[in-house]
Amino acid sequence: MFRTEGIYSLTEFQRNARSHLERLKKSGQPEVLTVNGQAEIVVQDAAAYQVLVDKLEAIEGIRKGLEAMNRGEGRGVDAFFNEFERKHAIQG
Repeated sequence: MFRTEGIYSLTEFQRNARSHLERLKKSGQPEVLTVNGQAEIVVQDAAAYQVLVDKLEAIEGIRKGLEAMNRGEGRGVDAFFNEFERKHAIQG
């Protein structure tokens, strides 16, 4: 679930936005903001968010590749290297 040290009220965030932004950039960790004691929104430094998005995109690519493999699509590694060597005039 959420790390307890990264949970703040929206009001506290608004009052001390500068210190929250500095902490977000320094730690790279997200903060959960609450309204009336309930988690409502997550804020994160843009660079840390991009790292997360890149990881999710990689995972999605792997998932799609595994699904294609399970459907019998694609080719084996030997076939790939044979074609690669032929295409690039590499002596195997």
